[in-house]
Amino acid sequence: MDGTIAGWVEQIRQAGAEGAALEIRGGGSKRFYGQAPQGKLLDTRGYSGVVAYEPTELVITARSGTPLDELEAVLAEKGQFLAFEPPHFGAATIGGSVAAGLSGPRRQAVGAARDFLLGVQVIDGRGELLTFGGQVMKNVAGYDVARLMCGSLGTLAVLAEVSLKVLPQPVAEASLRFEMDQATALRRLNEWGGQPLPISASFWCQGVLTVRLSGARAAVEAASSRLGGEILEGGEGGALWLAVREQQHPFFAGETPLWRLSLPSDAPVLALAGEAAVEWGGAERWLRATAAASEIRAAASAAGGHATLFRGGDKAAGVFQPLAGPLATIHKRLKQSFDPAAVFGRGRLYPDL
Repeated sequence: MDGTIAGWVEQIRQAGAEGAALEIRGGGSKRFYGQAPQGKLLDTRGYSGVVAYEPTELVITARSGTPLDELEAVLAEKGQFLAFEPPHFGAATIGGSVAAGLSGPRRQAVGAARDFLLGVQVIDGRGELLTFGGQVMKNVAGYDVARLMCGSLGTLAVLAEVSLKVLPQPVAEASLRFEMDQATALRRLNEWGGQPLPISASFWCQGVLTVRLSGARAAVEAASSRLGGEILEGGEGGALWLAVREQQHPFFAGETPLWRLSLPSDAPVLALAGEAAVEWGGAERWLRATAAASEIRAAASAAGGHATLFRGGDKAAGVFQPLAGPLATIHKRLKQSFDPAAVFGRGRLYPDL
């Protein structure tokens, strides 16, 4: 067993014996997300590096402490990338990116982070080293345990290694800008979403809708001509999508609480006071608002979705939408199975987990 892993195992077992908690942390770039972390630090950054990379198989395996920048540089040398465009928000690691489960603008076209997770090696709350999944797409038999780790915020186990599917970088891309209100933008996005158009990202904010086209050059040029709009020249398009991914766009600035609403793409404009932005073809809505959590969550639920307090605000009402009884029971059973002594991420998702 690797010396770093052995050290983690000892730290986990000691915490379990003492009834103590551990905070699993890589770069700490998403420490703001969820409830405040508790416990002694278990730092994953010392366990870094690419373990295996097969460009022809579109699969990469890396240790959890590997800096995301470093991993992306390795892929870029072969003209490949992490298609779900994980946000960095600073010095991110690949383990932290998987644990947070956040996806960037391209999620509407290619899927979420969990859809690219092929396998994991983890250490559970008993200090046992476990492997789930593998390094090929067709490796799942029964329940897909590996994907449970995606978005778990380190509440189930310590990620040691992750295997991810990667994709070739698009041959061509173009970004188009349109002036329209939110309701019109939602209608257009849903109309375009039902057509064979190479739309890989969308962002509406303050009366402007921008869409990104990605794919073969002929397909991008044909779609661009068909849709019209103003073409963003030079590096303006790339700069915009980077700013959206990293929440450096002016919409995300300021101290007003930032809510993330996951809704059906065809849900209407919500009657909530505040400043809004729209991504993922209408399926992700951002809201800067000071309204009560109960009001925002009631509106999201009525539209068929849920709301998360992403940044800022009062977390006393809970960061994530409260779970229905049966779903809460499943979460508790999973926690008991992986981490019976509640060593990891106490209260990070929900107070009783």
